[in-house]
Amino acid sequence: MLHRHLALLLTASLTVPALATAGEPRSISVAAAANMKPAFEEITKLFQAKNPGVEVKSTFGASGTFFAQIANGAPFDLFLSADSEYPAKMVEQGLADGKAFPYAYGKLVVWVPKSSKLDLDGKGLSVLTDPSVQKIAIANPHVAPYGRAAKSAMEKAGIFGAVKDRIVMGQNVNQAAQFAQTEAAQAAFLPLSLAKVPPLSEQGRTWIVPSDLYPRVEQGGVIIKGTKQPALARELAAFLLGDAARDVLAQYGYELPER
Repeated sequence: MLHRHLALLLTASLTVPALATAGEPRSISVAAAANMKPAFEEITKLFQAKNPGVEVKSTFGASGTFFAQIANGAPFDLFLSADSEYPAKMVEQGLADGKAFPYAYGKLVVWVPKSSKLDLDGKGLSVLTDPSVQKIAIANPHVAPYGRAAKSAMEKAGIFGAVKDRIVMGQNVNQAAQFAQTEAAQAAFLPLSLAKVPPLSEQGRTWIVPSDLYPRVEQGGVIIKGTKQPALARELAAFLLGDAARDVLAQYGYELPER
């Protein structure tokens, strides 16, 4: 009920016809966590089809990097983080227009090339201590929530000390995936949302990291204070919480907040 109430609050002050007024093209700039790229591109198409004349300009990257950029005046209208902490900090620091809202829960996986002989199903994360695993790719934990989740999982599994010198860090999860795809790493910790779609789904196999090995990845969003398109930002945020977008998110492996 809380989730549905939040969606209603986001849409309450909107005049939807104004979004589709002929001859008045409008655009909104979104900073979105890298793990959201496949799903949000699909959601964007649905939103733009519903609102002719509206353009959604998305930039994908590490949530912590976006937080720093927005704090320094980067001209984004909506921020979709890979965690709930950065949006909460934006609210605390007066950088947000309204409250932060959860929109999805992510899952962490280990991805390896199809040629890999690692027995993840049988041995779990301990297999990453095998000498054949010379490099393990993760997103930078200092700016990427899925990087923090990966580090936490290795620590809780008791292998971090043994593999910490093998870790290579990407600026975000997309770069971590590239390390593994190009065989610069023999394994990578990635969001399920990226691993289950091409090219990663075609080039490798995934093992879902047990959820008790890392804190739940609650992904949150926030409308940025000073946005030049407040109504449009609220409309897109509300759409993200609606049925059509939730269906897309579920297809990409996300769990969804209760309504």
